[in-house]
Amino acid sequence: MTQQTPVSKAPAQGGAEPVAPKSDPRLLATVASPKGWLDAFKRRMRGGELGPLPVVIGLILIAVVFQSANDRFLSPQNLSNLTVQIAAIGLMTTGVIMVLLLGEIDLSIGSVAGLAAAVLGVVAVKQGVSEWAAIGLAIGIGLLVGLVHGFVFAKLGVPAFVVTLAGLLGWQGLHLYLMGADGTINTSPSGPIALLTQTFFVPVVGWSIAVLALGLYVLAVSVVERRRRLAGLPHKPLTGILLRTAVLALPILGGVWVLNQYKGVPLAFLIFVGFVVVLDLVLRKTRYGRMVYAVGGNSEAARRAGINVDMIRISVFGIASALAAMGGVLLTSRNFAASVSTGGGEELMMAIAAAVIGGTSLFGGRGNAYSALLGGLVLGTIASGLLLLQMNTSVRFMITAGVLLVAVILDSLSRRGRKTHARGGA
Repeated sequence: MTQQTPVSKAPAQGGAEPVAPKSDPRLLATVASPKGWLDAFKRRMRGGELGPLPVVIGLILIAVVFQSANDRFLSPQNLSNLTVQIAAIGLMTTGVIMVLLLGEIDLSIGSVAGLAAAVLGVVAVKQGVSEWAAIGLAIGIGLLVGLVHGFVFAKLGVPAFVVTLAGLLGWQGLHLYLMGADGTINTSPSGPIALLTQTFFVPVVGWSIAVLALGLYVLAVSVVERRRRLAGLPHKPLTGILLRTAVLALPILGGVWVLNQYKGVPLAFLIFVGFVVVLDLVLRKTRYGRMVYAVGGNSEAARRAGINVDMIRISVFGIASALAAMGGVLLTSRNFAASVSTGGGEELMMAIAAAVIGGTSLFGGRGNAYSALLGGLVLGTIASGLLLLQMNTSVRFMITAGVLLVAVILDSLSRRGRKTHARGGA
């Protein structure tokens, strides 16, 4: 079952197998066995469900190419800098993914990030308000802006493209107005704002976070599989859960080990990954998440199923703008200043590109939060590698355009493959 199926009582979006009665243990064993997993993988491939595989392969190839060109590319220092660099745009990308799941687009996220940075600088520096309170206010402003966008789109029927295009211009204008004649507001290099991107955890904290994350994963999956087993549904045995955990542990523990060779695990990257994980759980495990997929798959069918489509649309645009504001806060933290250029450069295009490259469909109803992480890593590695090779921004834009075009082509082909597979199975 694909994520486009707008059925509110359907299993989670993660590709659950058909229900198996308790009296058919053979089907349970088949699904739970490695051969069953391989068969399921082949069916998804034939059905056009490529998943993250193309992105992961592309990321590995990019890393190999840049490492062969410059042996400093995979150094702990460069990888640490990379994780901090992608955090701000990564948060913005998570918001873009929410909107794309509805089959819509938000062109205002860069301007919202800039507006949040301006509010942060004015309130914290010029007004002398606590930096934590200023951060909360900046994010709250972003949330309010998104709710306004969503209301105009959902209730007044103005296309999202037009609403957010007006937002791009209007909020950028307000951003410039708040910055004033100086154009730059420097923040404290030792306050809470700066610490968001300047904090690195000592090794023992990094290892503890990694072990805790893996433990919670095993616990959560074990509870779900136990419920499926008691209900007579296809389920994974303990060995399968441990195998999946071992595969997940390789990048997590390997990443912590590499980052600990330099300054440690950065707080900014943990904030980004934390939001990705939470958003993924919301989309896959909650009724709200299933309604988002349903509205993106077929809004009219979702409406007839009793879903409050307007509420979903308004809330999604609110979440997207709040995450864009968080990205603006991290941009301010990393630069120790809010300026007229914050959020007004390439942030919008990079956030949208990262979402699509990571695997989120432009047609709505298909994708997940981890697209932000994968797409952000792809664009981050390209930028970092070209910087080490001393190539200018023009080359990076052209390469990014090529990668984005390939991602869109794959998305279109997989969508065509799903339609063909559906007709063939009808």
